[in-house]
Amino acid sequence: MGQRYVDASGHFITLQQTLFMRWLIGIFYLCIGLTACGFDSRQAPPKNYDMPIRFETLDWARQTSIYEVNVRQYTPAGTFRAFMAELPRLRDLGVGTLWFMPITPIAEKQRKGSLGSYYACSDYTSINAEFGTLADFQELVKKAHDLGMKVIIDWVANHTGWDHRWTREHPDYYLRDSTTGDFKIASGMDDIIELNFGNPALRKAMIDAMQFWVDECDIDGFRCDLAFWVELPFWREAREKLDAVKPLFWFGEYDELDKPEYAEVFDASYTWTWMHGAKDFYQQAGPLDSLLHILDRYQSISNDRLRAWFTTNHDENSWNGTEFEKYGSMAKTLAVFSATWPGVPLLYSGQEIGNRKRIDFFDKDTIQAGPDAEMFTGFYRALMQLKKTHPALRADKSVLIERLQTTAPASVLAYLRKQGTSELLVVLNFSGRSDLHFEINDPRLSGKFKNVASGALNDFSQERAFEMQAWDHLIYTAE
Repeated sequence: MGQRYVDASGHFITLQQTLFMRWLIGIFYLCIGLTACGFDSRQAPPKNYDMPIRFETLDWARQTSIYEVNVRQYTPAGTFRAFMAELPRLRDLGVGTLWFMPITPIAEKQRKGSLGSYYACSDYTSINAEFGTLADFQELVKKAHDLGMKVIIDWVANHTGWDHRWTREHPDYYLRDSTTGDFKIASGMDDIIELNFGNPALRKAMIDAMQFWVDECDIDGFRCDLAFWVELPFWREAREKLDAVKPLFWFGEYDELDKPEYAEVFDASYTWTWMHGAKDFYQQAGPLDSLLHILDRYQSISNDRLRAWFTTNHDENSWNGTEFEKYGSMAKTLAVFSATWPGVPLLYSGQEIGNRKRIDFFDKDTIQAGPDAEMFTGFYRALMQLKKTHPALRADKSVLIERLQTTAPASVLAYLRKQGTSELLVVLNFSGRSDLHFEINDPRLSGKFKNVASGALNDFSQERAFEMQAWDHLIYTAE
């Protein structure tokens, strides 16, 4: 989602901030109850969240990366045709899946800024003329497919803009404000109004609209905006009907730590808890245990789910700051983690060229390459190509992950990924300590490995000593 609204004090706050405040309130009351029951909040939750496997995740999704495309800001022209020229570059970068932010027309009424929010749709089955035509998008999808990439589109099911055609043709599709009798504003965001999923006709119309893009453009799936704001039965119905047309990839905006039941339908989810925890860890100089505890909580649910790991996206960049503002020197360390921990790495437009500015959300504001664009391109190319090709980086039950013991547990996260005879070692210095000397005193690390960056060979059967600079990373592949 990409919205701002005003709180009771008249201050602008973001959707994610609002959700975070709700989460804090919930945690407050939960802690009261758990304290009374004698529960230790430092413990990981029990493994009681496994949902029945109702839908099969497509094989290609197990080793893909997701690249979020902000068409408006991607090029000076801000069109599909201008973006098409970037496809070979993104293929060479190793991008597996292109996620396009909403491509539908934007409502005029209550519009934010000069161009409005992508997330205030006025017609689910039309193209935003700002970007081009339906034929342009069809050509874009075909070219992406020809280059071996998949395409998913952002789907905003919870709400529309005020002048969506359904407000005239089917006003019964919408919830009503109990006080005013008018359409219900979506959680204070005055440019969008909420749909009524209790209406069977609305549910059918929504699924039909989603199928339009499968039929007409041959897309490969959906990124479902605010998935947890829409009732789970709708998503179940939508997936059953649409997967019968074409097997699709379903990426839901929810966090399994909050809504584990949504994993019944969605192939991939968000890791908001990790993202917020990483920011707090860096900015407040917290203990590494605080981050590892979050990983323990995710692993207690399942270790083979396609969770999306990320340092920025359209919401974060526009409202909360760039990855460099939030994470400083730790940004690259987190990028390595995102690409090598079980799940799927998520990149936002411009990360691979070192963009350092907050991108305006409601007006034209072209992404800019940073002064170290070439370095970042090489950095992300190495990560994305490794994710794409290394068997041990698949996200499924065939891959084992082992966190390794080190002599610097307060600073270092080290782990092995294994699939058969394929192994990958990742060592991350999550500290500002330079010239950090330590050993991985874990017998599970053994044999000859090659440093991915330098090409140097190390025999870890004989020696497991390491030296790292502040916030540094090391990646090795078994020989």
